[in-house]
Amino acid sequence: MGIMRTMDVDTVLQRQESGDLKRRLRGRDLVGFGVGIIIGTGIFTLAGVEAKTHAGPAVTLSFVIGAVVAGLAALCYAELASSVPTAGSAYTYAFATLGEVFAWIIGWDLLLEFALGAAVVSRGWSGYLANLLGLPPEWFGEDATINVGAVLIIAVLTVVAVAGIKQSALFTNVLVVVKVAVCLMILGIGVFFVKASNLTPFIPPARPAGEDADVLHQPVVEAGLGLEQSAFGLAGVLTAAAIVFFAYTGFEALANLGEETKNPRKDLRVGILGALGICALLYIGVSLVLTGMVPFTDIDEGAPLADAFDSVGMHWISALISLGAVTGLTSVMMVELVTIGRIGFAMGRDGLLPKKLGTVHPRWGTPHRVTIIGAVLIALLAAFVPITELSDMVSIGALSAMIIVAIAVPVLRRKRPDLQRPFTVPFSPVLPIVAALACLYLMLNLDVLTWIRFAAWMGLGLVIYFVYGRRHSRLRGQ
Repeated sequence: MGIMRTMDVDTVLQRQESGDLKRRLRGRDLVGFGVGIIIGTGIFTLAGVEAKTHAGPAVTLSFVIGAVVAGLAALCYAELASSVPTAGSAYTYAFATLGEVFAWIIGWDLLLEFALGAAVVSRGWSGYLANLLGLPPEWFGEDATINVGAVLIIAVLTVVAVAGIKQSALFTNVLVVVKVAVCLMILGIGVFFVKASNLTPFIPPARPAGEDADVLHQPVVEAGLGLEQSAFGLAGVLTAAAIVFFAYTGFEALANLGEETKNPRKDLRVGILGALGICALLYIGVSLVLTGMVPFTDIDEGAPLADAFDSVGMHWISALISLGAVTGLTSVMMVELVTIGRIGFAMGRDGLLPKKLGTVHPRWGTPHRVTIIGAVLIALLAAFVPITELSDMVSIGALSAMIIVAIAVPVLRRKRPDLQRPFTVPFSPVLPIVAALACLYLMLNLDVLTWIRFAAWMGLGLVIYFVYGRRHSRLRGQ
């Protein structure tokens, strides 16, 4: 069977009963993890950046589009996660349906998504902390030669992630309470400063992108059709939707916790759909308030929400928003570190990565080796590399994984119609196909340079697979 060999679903289901990973999580813990990773950079930074550069007040519509696409993908994740609860999520689903090489591609893709996301967020965290406490910019923030703040927060969170999943869940839930309270405060107070004139026109008319525009920064769909690069208009709304999709990435991290959930067949779907629904409402509400408070042309790209409240004289609210950003970004990094550990654990257990990565600590019950290795790489990136331009790669990585998950739903139904499915995607295979096409279309609205970087990462991954993974796979010879 070679590179197309698949893993038997019964083998996956037997593994979840092995006890390697301890079952300590309930549905509420999963919702906390979900909100913890989803609410972060998107609400505190991306809403303002995309309103100013691509969509204007219609960034709210971009968040709606992103939520719809994420919701379609979440339904597919919920079916697979409740039917085949496993530490590998999309990686294992691909292994059981499409074949080993597709599983490797998705696993490699997910490692990129979460590692790069954690590095980006850690640098943002460092900058917010410097702003909140007046720390020296030569050690904290984007102007630092070595971003010490980013390295320190990754180090601290790695200790928590290795210490145990229950400790990680408790820590994350505390942070979630703080940042949700801040979001509700933004909505409750900010709505009184909304001006209808700031929301008109809701979709600013399209205009040329400017003299600095080049084909590398043009959306693939525009470049492919030979269209002139533009900003705003409907095309701007769709480009913003593809980028703010970054804000929703993370709910798929919950699917990696199937082997650590007490009742995965029920709690996984509750966690995935519940977290996404809560976060979508908060994103849409906060982006509407932001663009209603400040003309989109005047939005500050560094700290848009804090600056908006400063502009109306509510300086104490601005300080609380900075505090909410620090806690919000901390929980995002926490869940991303936990997720990287579970994906690497699953790939090591299958032999596609060194087998020692597929083991857990005898006392703490966590995949400590891969978590620590991943954290070191993230810290190096965060310390030295200004990676703001690479944040789009988080979106393209998540979208490509979601396409595989959507395809896996009807494939697994054909291969295993007898499999117990506590939750099923309605109107299959139509809805999974629509989900896959919607994700693909958003990918095509990302720029050419993002696709080139993504192709380079995938190429490196395939080299590693054919040199190491294929030869050491547990399925070799089957």
